[in-house]
Amino acid sequence: MTAKATKMENMQAKKKAMTNKKIPMRQCVGCGEMKEKRELIRVLKIAENEIVLDETGKKNGRGAYLCRSAECFKKAKKSKGLERSLKTAIPEEIYEKLQEEMERIETR
Repeated sequence: MTAKATKMENMQAKKKAMTNKKIPMRQCVGCGEMKEKRELIRVLKIAENEIVLDETGKKNGRGAYLCRSAECFKKAKKSKGLERSLKTAIPEEIYEKLQEEMERIETR
């Protein structure tokens, strides 16, 4: 093989590798299903008792992922999946606030 032929093969291999981008997958703490990151909502622990929804998925802090359904939120609350993932106890009033935000996002 000539040097020119191997160079062309290398260029074709690089081009093929660039088109096969890896899709980030995350697991829902409610149902346990693996889904694409963009399909899920990130619940974020910013400070000791500050837990918010991160719609962008880019904020700093410890995060857990939920499907965009009320059913998965209920399962995560019942199984304490959010508490385990965020490594903190979550008071009932924060669960209520998160549920209101989830309902707001669901209606979009």
